Amino acid sequence: MKKVLIVDDDNVVLALVQKRLEQIGGIEVLSATGYKDGVKYLLQHKDDINAAIIDLNLPDVAPGVMADYTTKKGIPTIVLTSTVDNDIKKILLGKDIIDYIIKDGMKGINSAIKGVERILRNYETNVLLVDDSSLQLNIAKKILEKMKLNVITANDGQEALNIINKDEIKFSLVITDYNMPNMDGMELTLKIREKFEKDKLAILVLSANDTPEIPTEFIKIGANDFIYKPYAEIEVVTRVNSNLELMDLFEKTRDMANKDFMTKAYNRRYFFETGEEIFAKAKNENNNLAVAMFDIDKFKSINDTHGHDVGDVAICEVARILNENLRPKDLMARFGGEEFCVLLKDITLGECEELFEKIRAAFESNILKVGDLELKFTTSIGVCYGMESSLEEMIKVSDEGLYYCKNNGRNQVAFNK
Repeated sequence: MKKVLIVDDDNVVLALVQKRLEQIGGIEVLSATGYKDGVKYLLQHKDDINAAIIDLNLPDVAPGVMADYTTKKGIPTIVLTSTVDNDIKKILLGKDIIDYIIKDGMKGINSAIKGVERILRNYETNVLLVDDSSLQLNIAKKILEKMKLNVITANDGQEALNIINKDEIKFSLVITDYNMPNMDGMELTLKIREKFEKDKLAILVLSANDTPEIPTEFIKIGANDFIYKPYAEIEVVTRVNSNLELMDLFEKTRDMANKDFMTKAYNRRYFFETGEEIFAKAKNENNNLAVAMFDIDKFKSINDTHGHDVGDVAICEVARILNENLRPKDLMARFGGEEFCVLLKDITLGECEELFEKIRAAFESNILKVGDLELKFTTSIGVCYGMESSLEEMIKVSDEGLYYCKNNGRNQVAFNK
């Protein structure tokens, strides 16, 4: 549960912002009408506040003091102000805030909500920052970390490419300098675009090179954006947020096509599209894979006894438990009904046996609460480990293991040994 602090002496604004944030879900709103109560929240919750929306002018303190307090605590802060003149702009630009927004009815409130949503998503967003200048690297890193982005750094294009190719971290954005040793930003952009399309990974170039053609050349080869050095902090924040919003929109569109609406697990079509690529690469490199089929034991009795609504909750619980126990690189999909399929690479037989027994035990001990109902159910798991002639054949073998479990007592794991 994320926590957001709102401090505003206008009760109407306070109520509207609180209502909108609570509608998003997963957010606890801490609301105060003045500096004194705002400080109480900060002392009470210490390092647990994830973002703040602060009115510039509060009745019990000088303008901007509340925002100074939150930013010193390392809380990303958005400031609300009724008017903006040169004097107020000077005050705002001198503060370590993420953004300032003019109070102009619902438009201003919507902008503040959107800003907070971006901040909260940033906690789970990874950015790769590439620059051979330690000074420039640290300046940009400080800005990004203030936005609560997870920042990984590299000193040249080759080091950055090595990090990307490890596939250990999913990056949403690469921010790179142009002129660097070993591999410059132009070559890095070309190499990244060989692996990732523009809707999968954004590239923002920061460069002191003032040749007019350079930004155009970068855009032509696949960069999403370009900023000249030296830059204003607000420009970096705005451009980074804009590119991340675009990546989120692309991902949302892909999810609508590739994921099961109810469980948010991948669908059968996506499993085969991606799984065939994983299978072909593993076969080419002579590596083993694991394919596992999951099925809820006695699912029909759950539907018959408690209704299909409870059955749907049970199916969603399967996706939740699998997500909790699988690695980020593992492929998991709902095949239909209560049946799920998992494809794992880079795993030994021993690790595979340990993992699926752990998952089986997790289902056995889990208690699902639906209203006043407490429901327990188990799963059967059929696993094909190794390498067969095709992905379809591995699924067939794992399916046979699943039916073996069903016919021999359920609540067990069967391997193709």
